[in-house]
Amino acid sequence: MNRYEVVIIGGGVMGRGIAATFAAAGIPTAILTLDAANVAGVDRRIALIEKLPPGAPDLIIESVPEKMELKLQCYAAIEAAYAGKTALASNTSSLDLEELARPLRHPERFLGIHYFMPADVNDIVEVAPVRATLPAVKETAVRLIEATGKSVLLLKRAVPGLLINRLQHAILHEAYYLLEEGVATVEEIDRCAREILAPRICITGLIEQKDISGLDTHALAQQALVPLLHHGDKPRRIVQDLYAAGHLGIKSGRGFYDWSGKDPAQVKAEAARKLAELLAYLKEHR
Repeated sequence: MNRYEVVIIGGGVMGRGIAATFAAAGIPTAILTLDAANVAGVDRRIALIEKLPPGAPDLIIESVPEKMELKLQCYAAIEAAYAGKTALASNTSSLDLEELARPLRHPERFLGIHYFMPADVNDIVEVAPVRATLPAVKETAVRLIEATGKSVLLLKRAVPGLLINRLQHAILHEAYYLLEEGVATVEEIDRCAREILAPRICITGLIEQKDISGLDTHALAQQALVPLLHHGDKPRRIVQDLYAAGHLGIKSGRGFYDWSGKDPAQVKAEAARKLAELLAYLKEHR
């Protein structure tokens, strides 16, 4: 094939999942990776390439590790190859998109497109323009994503972590604090999330629920509780210590839980299956 409409940079789990969504929609798609021979589990409709194709794709989504210097090297090569003829997006979940855009020769062609793991199952994709992003570039990204059947969550502007990860990390920061303080166990915190927070949020979201329950009650609760929440600006030691010790969760056999004897692929597949069923149910009952 001479031209791909979409090229994904990075052949990891996330890159493969993103590529699968476009290929399933019949969009000519390629994954660019340094070692195509060692990329497994790729849909046969997806091309594996080791250098940028000669024809400029409509959209390139970078999904390489969360290191700014690595991403900027990637962007420099793309700009050298296409001179601003392609829309370029980062799938970063934490880095500042404005900082990533600053060294670019064509920041007007750049934006954030953030998928959630597993990318081929989750319906929502965050799209965030930087200050320089042209409307036409944003429209191209939205058009291609929606062509895959995904729902676009279009932010007004880019902030580090975008919307969903900021909300997620805010609640996790408090959860890790409560864990370190001995207020609750890992199991109790997860039970709270599964059986109380998640079901209620599924129905009313975060903010609508407060309208329903009454803003008078909520405002008074804020006055009492917000000053007591953990507002520290340092990552919690409980997570950083696990990371430093090489306890990375299911991939290493141990994290907050003991995963020894468990098949990581099977656990992830089962979680993805349950998530797909839940999302289908929620879509039917909106």
